[in-house]
Amino acid sequence: AFQEWRRVPTVERVARIGAVAEGLRARADEVAALMCQEMGKPVSQGKAEVLKCAHLVDWYAEHGAGFLKDVDYPTLPGFRKSYVSYQPLGVILSIMPWNFPMWQVMRMSVPTIMAGNAVLLKHAPNCFGTAAVCEELLQSLPGVPQGLFRSLVIDVPQISNVLEHPLVQGVALTGSEGAGRIIGAKAGGLLKKAVVELGGSDAYAILADADLDAAAAAVVNARILNGGQVCVAPKRAIVLKSVKAAFEQKVVENLAQKKYGVDFGPLVHSKARQEVAKQVADTQAAGAKVLAGGVDAPIPDGETGGAFFAPTVLTDVKPGMVAFDNEIFGPVIAIIEAESEAHAIKLANRSPYGLGGAVFTQDLEKGERIAKSEIECGMCFVNDFVRSDPSLPFGGVKNSGLGRECAAFGMLEFVNVKTICVK
Repeated sequence: AFQEWRRVPTVERVARIGAVAEGLRARADEVAALMCQEMGKPVSQGKAEVLKCAHLVDWYAEHGAGFLKDVDYPTLPGFRKSYVSYQPLGVILSIMPWNFPMWQVMRMSVPTIMAGNAVLLKHAPNCFGTAAVCEELLQSLPGVPQGLFRSLVIDVPQISNVLEHPLVQGVALTGSEGAGRIIGAKAGGLLKKAVVELGGSDAYAILADADLDAAAAAVVNARILNGGQVCVAPKRAIVLKSVKAAFEQKVVENLAQKKYGVDFGPLVHSKARQEVAKQVADTQAAGAKVLAGGVDAPIPDGETGGAFFAPTVLTDVKPGMVAFDNEIFGPVIAIIEAESEAHAIKLANRSPYGLGGAVFTQDLEKGERIAKSEIECGMCFVNDFVRSDPSLPFGGVKNSGLGRECAAFGMLEFVNVKTICVK
């Protein structure tokens, strides 16, 4: 399938894959219900995820061919022309997680296939149904060779065998830091390209002149989305001492307005709930205070799955505590006091991760300076929460991964940057 596909002109490849947007929109309700069943995402959020995938496809259908055009370079002396051509690598293995079961697959696969590659998907075992839908949607498109996108029903031990296959030329993984290290090391040993998008402990710096209503709303909305199971959610809210009490009050008030089953859902399974509960309990034992939620918060009527964890606000969190040092993959807001702006920046950067971050201030020039030059992360927003969009590169630094997804950067991760000189 790859050899046939790579020879299809770029403009045609992009157009053929671009047609999947229609199928995504037509099946949005069906897929949203499936995601709710597989991993607990509220149906409204699941439908929004599928429609976001359709938007991604539309965006790449409009811009993708331009990203893949040959690029002229200064001609070598004695030559007629010199240029770079972006050629596909081959078959790419895609290892994707359960938290955004459609978005993660599409944001990697669509630009990669448009660039001329084939994709083998290894999805999370609880999302094989969503994986099958992805295969149906992509393989039902006119002009797309059979086998160009395949969902593999395999377990973790079989991943090495797939990656070792000579036709497989690269791997993209979204998952935990531990999984990223294993796959990155394996790919490196095979001299195959790896893009790994891993965890985060994103810090939002709330400065003294911030609009506290907007800051509180952004932190709450971003932290409870998808049950808090989002790599790029605000895990740490670092607040200037002079506004900490007011910010805490606004966060608690905002959180009280959120509804279970609409604004947030359960965690993916009871084991995840147990892990989050332990992290919160350990942070409390180290001296943090609970302002809302907590391990003993009441369970909603009718919730019997054992995976519910109430959105929780911890305050007086300090370095050395679990909620500061580690990623909590659940709806837990950790509030940390900073003595000054310089101290807030120092605390934000005191993490092995560097995925996203944000700065809240009414001084836009200062906010942009801090976001651009001070916060160590791959994406930093001013006065709003970090989110992914097909038009902007997505990825991090430090232990948050290697490479980028989305925008032109994502489309060009799995291509051969080929130099051509004609004499």
